[in-house]
Amino acid sequence: MTDRTLTMTPGFARFAAELRYDDLPPALLAILRRSFLDTMGVAAVGSTTEMATAARRAAPHLFGSGDTDGSRVLMNGLRVSPTGAAMAGAMTIDSVDAHDGTTPNKGHGGSAIFPALLAVADSLQKRGQVLSGQSFAVYLALAYELSYRAGQAQHATCTDYHTSGAWTAVGVAIACARMLGCDETGMAHAAGIGEYHGPRSQMMRCIDFPTMVRDGVGWGAPSGVSAAYLACEGFTGAPALTCDSERAQPHWTDLGNQWRTIEHTHYKPYACCRWAHPSIDAVRDLMQQHKLQHQQIDAIEIRTFHYATRLAGHEPATLDEFAYGIAFPVATMAVRGRIGAAELQQATLQDPEILRISRAVKLIDDPVLTARSVQKRWAAVDLITRDSERFSAEPRFPRGDADLPLSDAEISDKFYGFARPVLGEDRATKLHALTTAFDSLGPADFSDLLTLCLAAPKAKPAQH
Repeated sequence: MTDRTLTMTPGFARFAAELRYDDLPPALLAILRRSFLDTMGVAAVGSTTEMATAARRAAPHLFGSGDTDGSRVLMNGLRVSPTGAAMAGAMTIDSVDAHDGTTPNKGHGGSAIFPALLAVADSLQKRGQVLSGQSFAVYLALAYELSYRAGQAQHATCTDYHTSGAWTAVGVAIACARMLGCDETGMAHAAGIGEYHGPRSQMMRCIDFPTMVRDGVGWGAPSGVSAAYLACEGFTGAPALTCDSERAQPHWTDLGNQWRTIEHTHYKPYACCRWAHPSIDAVRDLMQQHKLQHQQIDAIEIRTFHYATRLAGHEPATLDEFAYGIAFPVATMAVRGRIGAAELQQATLQDPEILRISRAVKLIDDPVLTARSVQKRWAAVDLITRDSERFSAEPRFPRGDADLPLSDAEISDKFYGFARPVLGEDRATKLHALTTAFDSLGPADFSDLLTLCLAAPKAKPAQH
């Protein structure tokens, strides 16, 4: 490779080049297996959405067909370029707001990482390159860890709150460059290209005006994939300031010794913005503890942090508005006792009882909870009955973090609830088995896993 003017290879690039499977801690591998399962469940139900359908239709026009070395679109099988498959796959997952996340970054990693890495892996396999589960685990570990750190550096050094696409583009770029055989210099340039071209989209704009632009990973994933291919062909882009600047260094000094992926990955029990989850949990628990029926509820008061009050969403007209709301999801829990695949239907938005309670939800911007909502997201809830009784829940943060984790059974139930109606029992069961042991798979079994993730469902369920 020709000299590309880097006088010293950055530490993150050396780490990315040298990482091996045996370096991965058991706790990290457990997170990667759980995220693989959880994300594929979300992808299955996401493949039925209007957002995913629109992305798939656009992909060939935007990125071309994949006749030569293309990749299959996640849960659909359409062959497009690896970049196009990454875009359509990320939008498929992002269409259902139930994927894993990282609280310090106020965003999500797996929704960009899995579709991007699966797309490149599928393209490499089509060209005859053999991949194993162990090698894929290394690529996933790099993408998660480097994305999380780039995101934390970005949040610490930028005034605007950018979507997850802005920092996942960096981690995806480095991991995909490693997959494609780039050297350390190439990976440093890939990081810079991904950072420079990644979407610096405004997250609060989507909170205030919810649409299908969502969390920006639909452009973060293909930006990272594009950066990797460009860097491997000699395109320059270093330095990535979120990785290799003086201001970013506090977030990189312990790279290789501490794993942000272990510390900060969370999982979501409900298919809506996690800022609403402590309120949803509180309503669920209050109604169960006091044996309340939704017909008894007259009003709900929610005290929470400032950003969360901007979710609002008393009368969502679309599922995008449902995802970025508090009032309607809380009312859905009060009436249905759950927020699962069955609630991700347009008909839910016209449920008269859910609408009655949603309109009676009052959101209170609480400065104390705003101050506390730095590493955690806090809310406190009061239920008021038609008899003027008040039932109160103390402030709480969402379930799903490492210190308040969802159980394996909860993750499995969530996966099957999303995957079975779309994929069928047999494929869902096989996908569960292989994702939860993916890093033990040899090339043949890993190829089977790729097909389970990427092929189209045999049935055609109704669109959400």
